[in-house]
Amino acid sequence: MIISLPIEDRARSYAFFQEALGLTPVGDELGDDGIPEPLQFALADGVTMMLIPTGGFGWVLGDQPAAPPGTSECILTVHADTEEAVGAVVTKAVAAGAKLVTEPTRKPWAYMATFTDPDGHLWMIETA
Repeated sequence: MIISLPIEDRARSYAFFQEALGLTPVGDELGDDGIPEPLQFALADGVTMMLIPTGGFGWVLGDQPAAPPGTSECILTVHADTEEAVGAVVTKAVAAGAKLVTEPTRKPWAYMATFTDPDGHLWMIETA
């Protein structure tokens, strides 16, 4: 499975996902900017996230526009092992350029926090 997200700045996104979530880039071919092309990160066995410059989404979407920045079409959820780990991931994400949406808090279903990445995609870090 490949989850594709639109981005504005390849270098910013490349750095953010390594620094904020500790993700590992996939691929050996480098673009002119020295960043893997296509820009992908391993999420789990058989699951990658591909980050596509916004203009490139038109190749797939045709006349259907990508959602404008700040529109949350989905919540990308990452599981953490402990409440402390939730806080640690959020702290790293904010330091790397994320915008905090909800502080770490206990909900009936989980201990969680949310933030948006530099391109406005909504992420939730949670633990049971």
